[in-house]
Amino acid sequence: MVDVVIVGGGPAGLSAALILGRCRRSVILCDDGKYRNDASRALHGFLSRDGIHPAELRRIGREQLERYEIDYRCATVTDAAVEGDHFAITLNGGERLQARKLLIATGVRDNIPQIDGFERYYGCGVFHCPYCDGWERRDQPLAVYGSGKNGAGLCVSLTTWTSDVVLCSDGPAQLKAAELERLRANGIGVREQKIARLEGSGDAMEGIVFHDGSRLERRAIFLSTGQSQRCDLAGRLGCKFTRKGAVQTGKLEGTNIPGLYVAGDASKDVQLAIVAAAEGAKAAIAINQSLEGKDRT
Repeated sequence: MVDVVIVGGGPAGLSAALILGRCRRSVILCDDGKYRNDASRALHGFLSRDGIHPAELRRIGREQLERYEIDYRCATVTDAAVEGDHFAITLNGGERLQARKLLIATGVRDNIPQIDGFERYYGCGVFHCPYCDGWERRDQPLAVYGSGKNGAGLCVSLTTWTSDVVLCSDGPAQLKAAELERLRANGIGVREQKIARLEGSGDAMEGIVFHDGSRLERRAIFLSTGQSQRCDLAGRLGCKFTRKGAVQTGKLEGTNIPGLYVAGDASKDVQLAIVAAAEGAKAAIAINQSLEGKDRT
């Protein structure tokens, strides 16, 4: 029996492990080596680490855990269940762990359109977050892939970084009159033609080609296509979810399941690495305080 098992080795999981290690807690961190930002070339908005490669941030984080004797495992958690006052966790290969507390920090998976070029340019010309990658594409011709209220909203947001934005809906744009007027007022065009492919040279995206043969010069495209939980453990354990599909958590990342915490992109709307790290730290403090309450008279 260990104090805590952490599922996920991104910023949230690593940050939680750091705090818990400093609290002298026994921790097993299980990391399957799959990350939302695998395709990203640089991580931004992280104070003192702006521009660092995501893999390098994780490497530094794992290195700093060594002095606190965190049991870091390259393993996939395949199942978890509540057993009395603790959790039973199963790893790939069949190994079973027991933990007093469980923290899920597995993040989300972005929905990438199955259109030629989207996978190729993902992380260098196809993005989902303007706060992460908008500055590097400032004053360039940009597009949004999406429709409806969310697609229009992302277009308007992108005008913070450039005045040249076009909504590419890949079919009917599904815009209400007020949304169309808002786009027009901000100088944003709409292209409803079906997209055939993205094209460019090397890693540089240069344009969008439509099925009717027309082409739109763009240097990057931002997605408004939604996301899903990368791990179904929270759902299987009975967690409540928000209308947007995030795990419903309290201010210190606790869930409706006693002893179960969820931190990072899986549980909140502001999806930045530095926010995920902060949520991991908050969850760790809540976990330690709960364990103190059980261990002290």
